[in-house]
Amino acid sequence: MSRSCALTPVVAITVGDPAGIGPEVVAKALADPGVSSLAEWIIVGDTPVWNSIEVVTGAAFPRLKNAQLLEVHQLDAKKLTVGKVNAACGRAALEYVRVATRLCLEGKADAMVTAPVSKEAIALITKGFSGHTEFIARLCRAPEPRMLLVSDRLRVVHVSTHVSLRKACDLDTRRVRRTIQLGHAALQELGLDRPRVAVCGLNPHAGENRLFGDEDADFILPAVKSARRAGILCAGPLPADTIFLSALRREYDLVVAMYHDQGHIPMKLLDFDRAVNVSLGLPIIRTSVDHGTAFDIAGQNQANPASMMSALRLAAQMAAHRRSQKTSFS
Repeated sequence: MSRSCALTPVVAITVGDPAGIGPEVVAKALADPGVSSLAEWIIVGDTPVWNSIEVVTGAAFPRLKNAQLLEVHQLDAKKLTVGKVNAACGRAALEYVRVATRLCLEGKADAMVTAPVSKEAIALITKGFSGHTEFIARLCRAPEPRMLLVSDRLRVVHVSTHVSLRKACDLDTRRVRRTIQLGHAALQELGLDRPRVAVCGLNPHAGENRLFGDEDADFILPAVKSARRAGILCAGPLPADTIFLSALRREYDLVVAMYHDQGHIPMKLLDFDRAVNVSLGLPIIRTSVDHGTAFDIAGQNQANPASMMSALRLAAQMAAHRRSQKTSFS
């Protein structure tokens, strides 16, 4: 695919688990002219997957602008049963992610966007898969990935994600500080020169002067102070039951959550259909939808593409910004 403009990004898209709604939301999102014009798109998947989704959505490749299918030859049509957990689909979904990651690492794509995979299907073929973010981080040999959720109303980065709550409570000041730094840098890449960062406490009332626990004072506060010394506009630890309201009122640009549900619940409550997952701490740009495979509606032309559209827009924006920065310094 030839680039029409020096700053036009090339973005790889994985279709996710072929039995889920991933292929459908990809097709619907790229059928929108406002999205398709933002980049040149490489859809990583297989022809049987796309043929099945073309029947559902009517989104044929000849009608999708700026898009091409990169055939991975991973899934036989006979093994595709839409709406069912399937080991073959789990294996294909992982391979699509490997291929898209390699495209980015080799400079053949400027960013990647992932549709949802099924952890249950992947568990049928391999052990130890905890999520996209961690899997891609291993492929990139990046030891400290973080998850940032972005919507028009709220942005949340997580100190921990796919671990038990018991383990998430074992805080580490260095990890909290690193999360603040990664979130701050990501918002700068999204166009905010001096992001205002608010850091959640772990305990009720952020510990209330050690009345409800010592973690806030012993681990989170030193990280906040260190971030301030580094020039980051950072406040905390603040009570988690009010911090998100403050962010919604535009008092802060980013909230740092200590664990998965602390950040995910307010984000999904506020903007489930349009939230985007951004992986931080990687050498590549990766965004994703913030929803699952939805096997119950797969293949029925009911899937809402709003989150995928947002993920594609954000990936294109970040890739274009990064390419422009490289051009400015070359």
